[in-house]
Amino acid sequence: MPHTASRYLAEGPRVGIRHYTYEDGAEFIARARESKDLHQPWLFPPTTDAAYAGYAGRLIEDRSKAGFLVCEKGAGESDGAIAGFININNIVEGGFQCGALGYGVFAHAAGRGLMREAMGLVVDHAFGPMRLHRLEINVQPGNAASIALARGAGFRLEGFSPNMIYIDGAWRDHERWAITAEMRTTG
Repeated sequence: MPHTASRYLAEGPRVGIRHYTYEDGAEFIARARESKDLHQPWLFPPTTDAAYAGYAGRLIEDRSKAGFLVCEKGAGESDGAIAGFININNIVEGGFQCGALGYGVFAHAAGRGLMREAMGLVVDHAFGPMRLHRLEINVQPGNAASIALARGAGFRLEGFSPNMIYIDGAWRDHERWAITAEMRTTG
């Protein structure tokens, strides 16, 4: 049987991860709009064509960022549907080899374990083909779902930073979570 190339950079039983394209705009915007109540006050993904074009453009063109769409695998209409996203921002190479993760699930996919599977794929991709050594996640202390995802993926709590990131009109406190390639291989 001939091997066919996957449309995904990596895939698990229920999800695959792939890079953003400009053509994903309509679906991403629709998912972001229907997920507003789930995301806010923690996250504000783009909800207009112009905002998506700028957002996706930075993830596609800026070498200090890598964006991954989390897509459902399955039969019928849900196959390939965007379930969420995981982005690696502020990638620093050289002696640091580190990046900071930002992520969100869309409402239709929330609570189904898809992001947990995708997080494992992104971490493996970051420590494998991307050759990063460390990944960080900064999470507002009240965002229990995001903290659970970080903890479940093996990230460890490293500290607390008051007034760290400007979100929704104010400087917000954040917990700092991290994982290294060695932590991933030793379990």
